[in-house]
Amino acid sequence: MASSSPSSSSERNQQQAAATPSSAASDSVQSNSWERVERKFSNKSASEYFDPCQDFADRSLKCMKRNAFDREMCHDYFQAYRDCKKQWLTQKKRGA
Repeated sequence: MASSSPSSSSERNQQQAAATPSSAASDSVQSNSWERVERKFSNKSASEYFDPCQDFADRSLKCMKRNAFDREMCHDYFQAYRDCKKQWLTQKKRGA
């Protein structure tokens, strides 16, 4: 028969408490991580997170799915994406 004495369960509780980090410490670490990510995000230029040609990319993928991945059927969509990307990169190089 297994009987647990008060001292052994107390010891187990203390061991478990020592093994798990306190919630205050883990909240602090998580808070610092979010602050670091937020700082990094706010210091980046918008173009690193926003692709103005994404709509053209989405349309070309939808065309491919609609036409059983026949590239010839979606040539116009691909060309529109390439033109958009070229124009965007040209503007980016000029600093606009």
